[in-house]
Amino acid sequence: MAILPSFLLLLIAEGLRRGRHFAWWSALVVLGSTAVLAAMHVAGVVWPGVLGTLQDENMDFQNLSHLHNKLGLVVPLLLPGVMFLLVLGFRDLFPARATTGTYARLGRRVLLLGAVLAAVYVGAGVALSGGFTPVPSPGQLLTDVPDRFLPLGYTLDIPPAIFPQSTPAVMLYEGIGIVFWAMTGALVLHSFLQTPPSPHAPDPSRVRNILRSGTGNPLSWMTTWPGNRYWFTPDGKGYVAYRVNSGVALALGSPVGPAADYRTCVAGFARFCDDNGWTPCFYSADQTLRDEAAAQGWSSIEVALQTILPLAALTFAGRQFQHIRTNMNRARKEGIHVEWVNYTEAPLEIRQQIDEISKEWVADKKLPELGFTLGGLTELQDPEVRCLVALDADRTVHGITSWLPSYCNGKIVGWTLDLMRRRTNGFPNSTELLIASAALALRDEGYSYVSLSGAPLAGSLQNGDAGSYDSPLAHVLDWCGSRLEPVYGFRSLLTFKNKFAPRFEPLFLVYNDAAALPSIANAIATAYLGDVSTVRRLGLAGQLLLPRTPGAGRD
Repeated sequence: MAILPSFLLLLIAEGLRRGRHFAWWSALVVLGSTAVLAAMHVAGVVWPGVLGTLQDENMDFQNLSHLHNKLGLVVPLLLPGVMFLLVLGFRDLFPARATTGTYARLGRRVLLLGAVLAAVYVGAGVALSGGFTPVPSPGQLLTDVPDRFLPLGYTLDIPPAIFPQSTPAVMLYEGIGIVFWAMTGALVLHSFLQTPPSPHAPDPSRVRNILRSGTGNPLSWMTTWPGNRYWFTPDGKGYVAYRVNSGVALALGSPVGPAADYRTCVAGFARFCDDNGWTPCFYSADQTLRDEAAAQGWSSIEVALQTILPLAALTFAGRQFQHIRTNMNRARKEGIHVEWVNYTEAPLEIRQQIDEISKEWVADKKLPELGFTLGGLTELQDPEVRCLVALDADRTVHGITSWLPSYCNGKIVGWTLDLMRRRTNGFPNSTELLIASAALALRDEGYSYVSLSGAPLAGSLQNGDAGSYDSPLAHVLDWCGSRLEPVYGFRSLLTFKNKFAPRFEPLFLVYNDAAALPSIANAIATAYLGDVSTVRRLGLAGQLLLPRTPGAGRD
């Protein structure tokens, strides 16, 4: 309790670090109160001594020394006042405001907590009255409650009416205030950790209009998915999609807009994050963004490989694609064909089978289904997402792939593979059939490329090209990829995509603060796992840390 003001200032400092306006107000209250009390101390202790010394006509060296010692107390007592003025002068540095009602709820909870603990103190004090001297009445205990919640040295100089003698009485007497402030501190810290509301209201139609009329990349359509927030460029023609977790603004991919000015976007987004007390970073950013950010002092690490399949001259001819042609011929012999469908408009029997396949796939994992850059059934409900399904003569769905549009200068130039699932007991090569069929069909429709999307945690180290990415972080990512391979199969997925002889393009994590990498890693994990229960998170942690089961693998 004696260090309570320091505890509160340390707590408030975390809010100030996050740019919170409530922390700014709280700092003024605590520093102002401390400064007032310090001034009272100076006026009541130092100045009477100074005046008495100055009025003494027979001042000697000893009196001057005494005066010097008293004046020495003034300097540390002035510190709260100086800090109060500094914090007051930099109000604009703390603009981040909590969601409406956050601190009204906090106030009610603190008052309720105080009332409950006061009742506990009085009730327990009555039960332990024999451990106090003198034996207190309920009224005396109630009167003593404010002193239990105030720090030592900040109460009026009035001797306490009761003194604890027994160990339980001492624990109650000394501990009730500690419990109150510890719990209050936890509530305040929780309010600082809550993501403040976005200054830009979610506007999916605005985002899609910018995306359709501008230029993105193969991953840009994922920025329209639920859960993303948006920072718009000053001219309103471009945006960055991001999610806030652990104090990190995790931007998905590269900026979107008309010939997006990456240099301006990186600087503007960084300023926006700084104003809100967030650490900015770009996840799955392309090489161009990485280079522009590097020119501004940012660092990067490769986190995935994107696979691009140019369509202009695609034929799947030659020995290299013999296995693809064989599978397509086998599918025809077995009566398997492919159809484009829109999930929301597809016949009910088709939708039900797609749902069954998806649930079967998730259940087989026994671990959380990932999100963020990996879509699921929710994303299939977008009317602009195309689905290609493999069907037999009985209209049984053997597999499904979904494709996201990719825009350049206001025109769809390619499609990106997202959902990719097949029936366990269905046509064994339905996924390969669907990708090859989609590529040929989209080529005939005049599109430039298809992206088979990124393969996370299967980057340069997996391909023997550590090069400039040879760092402790790169090796940690490589280790994570190897540990998760039996479940999620990121590297086997990359090997599968390699059958189509695509062009590989690296995707990067771009960040400006290496000290924030643990928070960034937590933010990425939270983005992928979403609202997953603690039990399932522990299961994933066990998959990472526990020895592998012999023979474990992924189909």
